[in-house]
Amino acid sequence: MKVLLNENPLAPSNRPPSSFSALQQERPAWIRSRQSKAAPEVTAFRLQFSLPQSAKIRTHVSADERYILYLDGEYIGRGPERGSEQIWFYETYDLDITAGAHTIVALVWRLGEVAPKAQISLEGGFLLEAEGPYGKLLSTKSAVWETMSVNGIRFEMPVVQIQSPYFAQPTQTTDGSSYPWGIETGEGDGWEPAIARHEDVAFAFGIYPVHKLHPALLPAQMAEVRNAGIIRYVSDTPWGDPQVVSGTTDTSLLSEEKLWQTLLDESIPLEIPPHTQRQIVIDLEQYVCAYPQIEISGGRGSQLIIGWAEALYLDDSGQEKGQRDEVEGRTFIGLARDVFMPNGGESRKFEPLWWRAGRFIQILIETGEHPLTLERFSLLETRYPLEMESRFTSSDARLEAVTPIMLRGLQMCAHETYMDCPYYEQMMYVGDARLEALTTYVINADDRLPRKAMTLFDKSRMDDGFTRARYPGRDIQVIPPFALWWIGMVYDYALWRGNRAYIAGMLLGVRSVLDGFLKHINSDNLLRALPGWNFSDWTSGWPLGVPPDGFDGLSGLLNWHLVYTLGLATQLEKWAGEDLLAQRWQGWQETISRAATTHFWNEVRGLFADDIAHTSFSEHTQCLALLSGTLDDEMSHSTADNLLRDPSLTRTTIYFSHYLLEAFYLLRKPEAFFKRMDLWFDLPAQGFKTTPEKPEPSRSDCHGWGAHPLYHYFATLLGIRPALLGFEQVAIAPMPGHLTRIAGEMAHPNGVIQVDLHFEDERVWGQVSLPHNVIGTFCYAGKTQVLKAGSQQIDL
Repeated sequence: MKVLLNENPLAPSNRPPSSFSALQQERPAWIRSRQSKAAPEVTAFRLQFSLPQSAKIRTHVSADERYILYLDGEYIGRGPERGSEQIWFYETYDLDITAGAHTIVALVWRLGEVAPKAQISLEGGFLLEAEGPYGKLLSTKSAVWETMSVNGIRFEMPVVQIQSPYFAQPTQTTDGSSYPWGIETGEGDGWEPAIARHEDVAFAFGIYPVHKLHPALLPAQMAEVRNAGIIRYVSDTPWGDPQVVSGTTDTSLLSEEKLWQTLLDESIPLEIPPHTQRQIVIDLEQYVCAYPQIEISGGRGSQLIIGWAEALYLDDSGQEKGQRDEVEGRTFIGLARDVFMPNGGESRKFEPLWWRAGRFIQILIETGEHPLTLERFSLLETRYPLEMESRFTSSDARLEAVTPIMLRGLQMCAHETYMDCPYYEQMMYVGDARLEALTTYVINADDRLPRKAMTLFDKSRMDDGFTRARYPGRDIQVIPPFALWWIGMVYDYALWRGNRAYIAGMLLGVRSVLDGFLKHINSDNLLRALPGWNFSDWTSGWPLGVPPDGFDGLSGLLNWHLVYTLGLATQLEKWAGEDLLAQRWQGWQETISRAATTHFWNEVRGLFADDIAHTSFSEHTQCLALLSGTLDDEMSHSTADNLLRDPSLTRTTIYFSHYLLEAFYLLRKPEAFFKRMDLWFDLPAQGFKTTPEKPEPSRSDCHGWGAHPLYHYFATLLGIRPALLGFEQVAIAPMPGHLTRIAGEMAHPNGVIQVDLHFEDERVWGQVSLPHNVIGTFCYAGKTQVLKAGSQQIDL
C-alpha cells in the first residue's frame, strides 16, 4: 500500500559523521548491475529473505529512470513519480509480510535518449530503504541484492508518418523467445551481486547527492481494468504502413469478427491459423490512457503489433481526420505502438512498460508455422484519480452535453504531472497547466496535482529568472509568456486555496520572473519581445502562434500581458504582508500601462493595437488590457464595445478563449459568452470524446487546456468566485444570460458551496449554502444580499 509522507526521512543528514564507514551504514544507498550498459536497458533486482514472524514493514523505493515493484510475484507499485534533476521522488509502501521466505523484485529500466521527452535520467540504479529493525535485512545499502539483465525488450522511436512532433514513449518490442518469463517472482539463472553506490555520505561537506530525494506528492495512479471496446473492422488483406481501412469487414470474416468481439467481452480464446495475416480495428468508444494487456498461447514465429490512434485520417497524408467516429475508408496511422513476438509458451502475458493513449486500437497479426491463440485482451486504465466531485445543471442541455468531453479531456491530461496531451508529447507546459489547475479547483477539493505543477515549474527557473516553458524535460524550452502564466498559477492557488506558507515559498520565484522581464523594458517603458518562443495562441495568421511584433519588436499583447501579471503580483505581495514589494510591482504596472496606452491605443478604432504600427488588432490584446484593471472608464468602455462589435479582430482559439470568457464575465456579456461556447457545443457532432488542441485541422484530439469552460460553468455562469485571496469569503454574481435555471455544488477547501437559482427578467430566487466559516455576498442586477455560513434563501 502506497503511503504519502509529510516529512522526508531520506533527506541528507547535516550532522558530522563519526566515520564515513559508519555513515555508509546509516544513509540510503543506490545499487546497480555490474553488467550495466548504455541506455536503453532493462534490469531486474532481486532480494531473497526470511522473516521469523509476520510484520508490517515501511519501505521507501526509487529508481532511475523507472521501476515496477513485486513481492513474491505480486504487483506492489510503479514509480518513481515523475520529477526532475532538482527533485527526485521516491514512493513509500507499507508491506504486510508473513513469516517465512520471500522475494522482492524490482524491474528497472532507463531509456536514455529514446525515453519520453519529459523523462529525465541522472544515473541509473535502484534504491530501497526499509525502516526500523528491518533496515539491515532489506535495504539496498546493506542487504545482499542481486541483479540480472532483462533480455528480450528493445526500444526504438517510431517512424513519424505525419508532420508532428512525437515526444512520448518509443515503440517497445518484446521478444518472447529471449524474455525471462517469471522474472517478477525472481525465477531464473544468471543473478549476480549488485554494486552499491553511496550518494550523500559527503553532505557534511556540502556536496549534494546526485538524486535529491523527496517523498512522492501524489496518491497512486488509478489502475482499473476496462473493456477493450467494439470491433469495427477485420481484414485478411496484406497490410502496409500506414494501414488503409478499405471498407467494412468482408462477409467471409463476419463470423470471425464476432469471435473477436467475444474475446474482448468474455475472454473466450480465439485461434489464428498458421500463415495468416489479420488487421483488426477496435473502437474504445472513449478516449483512454491504458496499458494494453494481451495473453497468448502458442504462436511461435508470430508477430503482433498493437497500435493506437486518436482518430483515423482521411488519407495517408495524415493532415485531416474529419468526423472522428468514422472508420470505413480511412487510414490508420499509429505513432504509439508495441510489438509482441510470442515464443510458443502457454498463457504468456505481454504488456508494455508505459501506457498508451487514444480512442482506436489496431492489432496487426502475422503468424508463422504455428497457430496463435489469443486468450485475453484488456486495458489497464491509468490516470490521476481526478473525479468530478462538483455538480452543474442548467436549463440549456448543451452545457451538460459537453461536460463529459471536457472532463475526460482534463482527466486524460492528468497523470504524475499535468500534460498538454497524452498522445503526442505527454509534457507539462505552463500555459496548459494554469487552465488545467483552475478547472481542477472548481471540480475537486484535491489540489495536490496543481501544487506539484507549481513546485516543479518553480524549480525549473534559470539564471535569467524565467521558468522553463515545459518541465520536467530533457531540453530547455523558453516561452516567455508562459513564465508570466506561472505567476498566474501562483495567484490562482492563493485565490482559490490559500495556504500562505506555500505561497510565501513561491514568491521568490515570482520576483525573479518579473525582474527578468523588467530587464527588457526600453527607454519608452515598453517591453521588447524577449528571446525565446513568444507563443500566445494557435491563431490563424500568427506564425508559430506568435503575435505581431512578438519575434523581435514591441508587441501590444506581450506588454499588456506583463501589465496584467504585475497586478497579480501586487495582490500576492500585499497578501503576504510585503507592502514595499507590492508598491514596487504596482508602480511598474502603472508605468508600463501608461506607456502601452500611449503607443498601442488607436483612437479611431477604439481598440489597442497588437503592433506599434497599428496594423493588427486582436481579441487577445483587448482581453488582457481589460483584465489588467488599469484602464480608465472611457477607454475601458470603448475597448469593451469594440471587442464585441468589431468583426475584423483576430479571434482567440480554444486555449486563449479562457481569457476572453474572463473578459466577458468582467463585462457581464452572457450573449457573447454563449456565442463563443459554440466551439465546444459543436464537439459532440464531430465525434470528439475529449477537447482538441485547436479548431480544425487539429493535431491533437485531446488537450487538457480545452476543459476550461468547466471552470466558467461555476465561476462565470453560477458566478462563484473567491472575494479575497484565501477563499475565506465568496462573491456570488451569476451571469445566466438566457438560462432560466442554474444549480450546482462546487468543491471548496472547507466543504461544498451549493447554489440553486431561478431567473426571470431581472429577478432571481433560490437557495445558497456556504461551508463552515465562509461568508460572502450575492449580487445580481444591481442588488446585493449578505451571505453567511449555512443555508439561506435568495429572492432579489
